[in-house]
Amino acid sequence: MAVSKLSFLVSLLVLSYVAEAQLGQLGASRRKFGAQSRCRIDRLNALRPSRRTESEAGVTEYYDESEDQLECAGVSVLRARIEPNGLYLPSYSNSPSLVYVLRGRAVLGAVIPGCPETFQDLQQESEESYRGERGRREEYGSQQFRDEHQRIHHIRQGDVIAVPAGVPRWCYNDGETPVEVIVVIDVKNNANQLDPTLRHFMLAGRQQESSGRYRRGEGEQVGSGNILSGFDADLLAEAIGVNQETVRKLQSRNDERGEIVRVESQLRILRPSRTEEREESGERGYRRESKERGERWEDKVVTSGNGFDEAICSMKMKENIAEPMKADVYKPNGGRITFLNSQKLPILKYIQMSANRGVLHRNAILAPHWNINAHAIVYVTSGRARMQVVSNEGQRAFDGELHRGQLIVVPQNFAVVVQSRSEGFSWISFQTNDNAMNTPIVGKTSALRGMPVDVLVNAYRGLSREEARRVKFNRGQEMTIFPSQGSRREYE
Repeated sequence: MAVSKLSFLVSLLVLSYVAEAQLGQLGASRRKFGAQSRCRIDRLNALRPSRRTESEAGVTEYYDESEDQLECAGVSVLRARIEPNGLYLPSYSNSPSLVYVLRGRAVLGAVIPGCPETFQDLQQESEESYRGERGRREEYGSQQFRDEHQRIHHIRQGDVIAVPAGVPRWCYNDGETPVEVIVVIDVKNNANQLDPTLRHFMLAGRQQESSGRYRRGEGEQVGSGNILSGFDADLLAEAIGVNQETVRKLQSRNDERGEIVRVESQLRILRPSRTEEREESGERGYRRESKERGERWEDKVVTSGNGFDEAICSMKMKENIAEPMKADVYKPNGGRITFLNSQKLPILKYIQMSANRGVLHRNAILAPHWNINAHAIVYVTSGRARMQVVSNEGQRAFDGELHRGQLIVVPQNFAVVVQSRSEGFSWISFQTNDNAMNTPIVGKTSALRGMPVDVLVNAYRGLSREEARRVKFNRGQEMTIFPSQGSRREYE
C-alpha cells in the first residue's frame, strides 16, 4: 500500500513538472523586464523617422527611441538607403536585429567570431587579371593567399536577415538601383547587457551628425568615431603589427564620408554567383536529413571553445518572405501572409525574434486578433489601410489610417483589426519572440468559435442562441483573411 502511494506521488510530481515545463515554454521570452517602467501605451501613433544622417553614398533615418510605444516594446528602428556602388561600413550593435530588404539587391557580410574564413583565393592570378595591382601575398605553409574571408550572402527585395548582437556586418550595393532596408533592433533582448539603448559601434569611418527632431538618450553617439580611433596610436600599431601611417588611416579621424561610402571602382570580393547561392543545396540537404531522422535542430548543435555554436558558422541567416509561393495563408480574392519563425529559420531562436509579411487585396480584412507572446512592430510597405487597436480597458489605443513608410507598435495582447483601402495594403511585421503566436477572435480556430453556444449566450447580455450561433459560424471555414463582400461575389 505504501509503495502504491509512493508511486502515485512520484507520478503526480512528474506530471506537474511536465505541465510546468510546457507552460513555461509557451510563454518563454528571453527579454528584460526588471528595469522596465510602466508602459504608457493608452494612445498609439503612426510613426515616421524623426532624424536622419547623410553619408557620401546613402542616408540613415532613425525613429525616435523615446516614443512611448517603441520604449515599451523595447526596440529601436532605423531605415537605410544605400546608393549603387555604396558600401555600408563594417559595424556592430549591442543588440540583435532583423533586417528586411524593401527594394534592391546587395551583398552582405557578417563576421561570426570563431568561424573560419571559408572563401579563399589560393590561385596564382595573372598580372593582367588584377590590372597591374601589386598586392603583397602572405604565405601560409606551401600555399599563397590573395585574400580569404568569411562567407557572404546575396540579398534582395523581400529577404529577412537575422543579425546577432555584437556581430560585425557590412553591406555593398552591387546593383543599379538604390537598396532600402528597414531594421528593427531588440534592445531589451538578454543579449544586450547594457542599458536598453541602441549603441552602434563602427569598425571603420566616422558617423556624421544627425539632423532632425529627437531627444538625445544616454549613450547615444552623435558625430562619433570608430572604435579604433579611441586607442593610443603606438599601442594599436604594436598590437596590429603595422606602422603609424597605417594606424592613422584605420582611425579615420578626418574621414567625413559617413557610414555609407562610395566605392571608387567595383568592390572585388570572393563570392559565388547568385544562381549558385539560390541552390543552397547543402543547407536544404541538412534540413531534409534532420527531418527524416526526426532530430530536433537543437540536438545537432555542438558548442565550440569560444561559446559560439559551430552550427552557426554554416547556419542560414536569411529567408525571402515576399515570394507568393511561400505564403502560409492564401485567399485568391483576399490576400496572403507568410510567417517566418525559428522553425523555418533556426537562427531566430538565438535572437528571439520573428517576422511576417502580409498583403491584403482591395477592402479585405485582417481578422481581429491579439498577439499572445510578443509585441508586433508593423511597417507599411505599400498601400493604405484602416487599423484599430484596442487596449485591456476596452478603449481604442489607435484608430486611424496607415500609409506607406509609417510604423506602429501593436502591444502584446492588445486586440487589432485591419481593413485595406481600395489600392490594397502590404506590410512587414517584426515580433519580439522567435515563435510568435496569435489568437483570432472570429473565424475558424478562433476564441469565439472554440466556446460553447451557451457560454456566449450567458456571457453577452441579451444575445439569443441563434445570434450566438451566427457569431460562431457565420464565417464558416474562413480564417485570418476575410475578403470584401464585393470581391467574394466577383470571385464566386
